[in-house]
Amino acid sequence: MNKIVKIALIVIGLIAAVLWFSLPSADDPDAINSGSMNFMFIIMYLLLAIAVVASVFFGLKKLLSTPGSLKKSLFAIGGLAIVVAISYGLSSDNMAVVEAMSQRGVETTESTVKNIGMGLNVFFILTLVAVLLMVLPGLKKMFVK
Repeated sequence: MNKIVKIALIVIGLIAAVLWFSLPSADDPDAINSGSMNFMFIIMYLLLAIAVVASVFFGLKKLLSTPGSLKKSLFAIGGLAIVVAISYGLSSDNMAVVEAMSQRGVETTESTVKNIGMGLNVFFILTLVAVLLMVLPGLKKMFVK
């Protein structure tokens, strides 16, 4: 199986190299419609799909094969859901922001402003948790001996 994967990667690499050298120049206005460009995008999407399917498959296989990992994953997803719910509650749907954005030519709604605030709050809370999880063990190690 390993030899087949290596041979497939070599073939894909050679095809990509041939396509690379057959690309039109940057000055060509019709370069975006080039056949070699389109085929390179097809190869890219194919490789991306293979990578996504393999990642999801082997991740789920590992998750379901270890008894404790499923419970830990559900706790992590539940914790993330709690953080998102708290962030949504903390975010505001300020009409002043909506009016300021519409004056600049960007049409928004109150729910869009609330969702953006929620995303920022999620980022700040998770950053705070990450920093605390890095700092607290170091402080504990320094003071407890």
